[in-house]
Amino acid sequence: MRAEDGTDSLDGAAQQFMAARPQLFGIAYRVLGSAVEAEDIVQEAWLRWQKTDRAEIREPTAFLATVTARLAINLAQSARMRRESYTGPWLPEPVDTSADPQLGAERAEALDLAVLLLLEKLNPVERAAYVLREAFDYPYQRIAEILETNEANTRQLVSRARKHLAAERKEPVSSTAHRRLLEVFLDAARTGSLSGLESVLAADVVSYSDGGGIRGASKIPVVGRTHVSKYLAAFAPRLWPGAEFRWVEANGRPAVLVSPEGLPAVLLCIDVSAQGIERVMWVMNPAKLDPYVASLTG
Repeated sequence: MRAEDGTDSLDGAAQQFMAARPQLFGIAYRVLGSAVEAEDIVQEAWLRWQKTDRAEIREPTAFLATVTARLAINLAQSARMRRESYTGPWLPEPVDTSADPQLGAERAEALDLAVLLLLEKLNPVERAAYVLREAFDYPYQRIAEILETNEANTRQLVSRARKHLAAERKEPVSSTAHRRLLEVFLDAARTGSLSGLESVLAADVVSYSDGGGIRGASKIPVVGRTHVSKYLAAFAPRLWPGAEFRWVEANGRPAVLVSPEGLPAVLLCIDVSAQGIERVMWVMNPAKLDPYVASLTG
């Protein structure tokens, strides 16, 4: 876009940026798994946009997406080291998608909490390539330009990411079936019913409790139908008596916000396949839970 168009004022720059902002946040969030970090990236992109010679930029959204993706990759590289020292299991920061189911994407891909968790095992460049292709339908050549590589390598990056997800995750069920199984799970968990829990859990189910070292939570994932059932049954008397729970939406899926004594303490999310519940994810860290709760009331 050229200066002679009369749009190279700060107001014009702000309009261009705000038009692109949902996509920018969507890219950064999927690459980082953190809404707070994604907001920081978007803010940095805005600062750079203000300082850019915008008269030379023909496609503002493409330019901003490139800046955002590169910033997110750089931050993801340092975030991986920080998460290695994280206390207990790390889960992505949940987001309320009830108002924006696709969260700035052309397709609602790479948004599910379980997918974001699995993407953590990829290196940041592989993750960015997958996000740009699967969520935003970017052409391979465009992704190659953003990642400063060639198209053949970009195709390999996306292919490796797809294979990783296919190997780690079974085909998810519909949102209706997801909620139905979550209802059954919730009833069994609240009553501590071993038989009820075992009836809905997949054989190799994993339970992740992300407390960030702040609240009492399992410091390691609990694995297997029998172990998870016994763990949840033993946990039931501590969490559920007197607790209120509210049906919400997190990352495009039904979830449950649990509030003992009226104070939100846990966001319960699950990952479901035809074999049953594959992952149980308990977001308890206030640094992740509080912004989510605020988004519900805000």
